[in-house]
Amino acid sequence: MRALRITLIVAVILGVLFVAADRIAVSIAESKAADKIKTSQGLTGTPDVSIKGFPFLTQVAGKELDEVDISMEGLTTDAGNGRSVRVSELDAQLHTVGISGDFSSATADRATGTAHISYTDLSRAAGPGITVAYDPSGTNRVKITGSLLGFSLTARSTITVVDGDTIKLHAQSVPGGSVPGWEQKVRQRTDMERQVEGLPKGMRLDTVKTDKDGMDISVTGQNVELAG
Repeated sequence: MRALRITLIVAVILGVLFVAADRIAVSIAESKAADKIKTSQGLTGTPDVSIKGFPFLTQVAGKELDEVDISMEGLTTDAGNGRSVRVSELDAQLHTVGISGDFSSATADRATGTAHISYTDLSRAAGPGITVAYDPSGTNRVKITGSLLGFSLTARSTITVVDGDTIKLHAQSVPGGSVPGWEQKVRQRTDMERQVEGLPKGMRLDTVKTDKDGMDISVTGQNVELAG
């Protein structure tokens, strides 16, 4: 009976030590992965990385993680023509992540998430004199204001995702459109396409939804490179 009690105590102690070692190891791995992502994506801040699943050490031995959640803020992407689009926050869940032994590279079989862009950052990407704001009339609509030839303009636009990497704004109607050539000039100011480059390789923009705080774009991906 005493031998059984001692065996149980030893088993409990070993179990506690294993859990502690596992949690220390996952914390170190999360820190290394965050540093790799910061460097590879050119971020000013360090992203949050959370490795799911237990035990972690068993996953490492198999060189495959069940799930990795990442959150990045202030990701600035190239929109072409000297302009950029700032993604306020990107939250992503990466599933079945293959890793190298030293975490120098990691690739997820699939990924889902959300990218948030504020109206302030979208206005900057639109160009000088253009303001993009919330339009409560629809889940993928915005209000665009600006000026042309001394006249103030207001247009309600639909915002969509094109080709998995481009944000497109298109005015539903143009004020004063009966004037010859006027609509074309107005649309040069209100209609736009801004390509979003710089997301982790393998991620694509999917659908967009607007609210009073900005727009949220769902992202999906396959063979997504988390670091490398």
